[in-house]
Amino acid sequence: MPDDPDAPDGTAILAEVEAKRGYTLPYHRMFAAHAPRLLRDYDRFYESLTLTPRVLTPRERETVWAGLLAAAREVHGFIHMRRAVAAGLSNDDIARAVAIAAVTEGLGVVEFVGAHWPRWALPDTLKQRYLAAFEAVRGTLEPSLAHLVAATCQAARRHRQGTVLHLAEACAAGATSAQICEAFSYLLLPCGGNTLIEAVEYWEEAARERLVPPPY
Repeated sequence: MPDDPDAPDGTAILAEVEAKRGYTLPYHRMFAAHAPRLLRDYDRFYESLTLTPRVLTPRERETVWAGLLAAAREVHGFIHMRRAVAAGLSNDDIARAVAIAAVTEGLGVVEFVGAHWPRWALPDTLKQRYLAAFEAVRGTLEPSLAHLVAATCQAARRHRQGTVLHLAEACAAGATSAQICEAFSYLLLPCGGNTLIEAVEYWEEAARERLVPPPY
């Protein structure tokens, strides 16, 4: 098919991306060569999603990102590590967010034992031990933010029970629906739209059960 004569200048758009971000990625360069209009529109979307201030502070935003990228095993997360430092997070702050991602992964083990060995390990007791481990990792991080990170990590794994558990805890600690919306929106990049669909469905179900405020 012939090239679009009205397409914007991909080289110029790529230069703008590099000037703003300090880097370009392989798909940026591909779009610049073959779909410059898409590159322009995607760059606007990316800026709105990840860089333009919404309700989370830069520190809160990058704390969520650190936990999410660890949970999603996102190799290219180093970009957000740099942003975390620029937002004022120390290496210890980043390590704490990563540790939250790690401890929340253990909920799958708790569920397995509760389902198969309930005679020796009562589900309620296991839940309390899981939350105790979470509290030990949370340390001095605000409970609402810590549980928001954890809910986003669980949503990245498409783990309904874990997502709902931490959403309820986050809301009880003062997290707002707008903050949850922002944190969950980040799922789009490392995890994809289908994961975000399921995360919001978990939220809807929890709201119907009167565990949390509704998403809309």
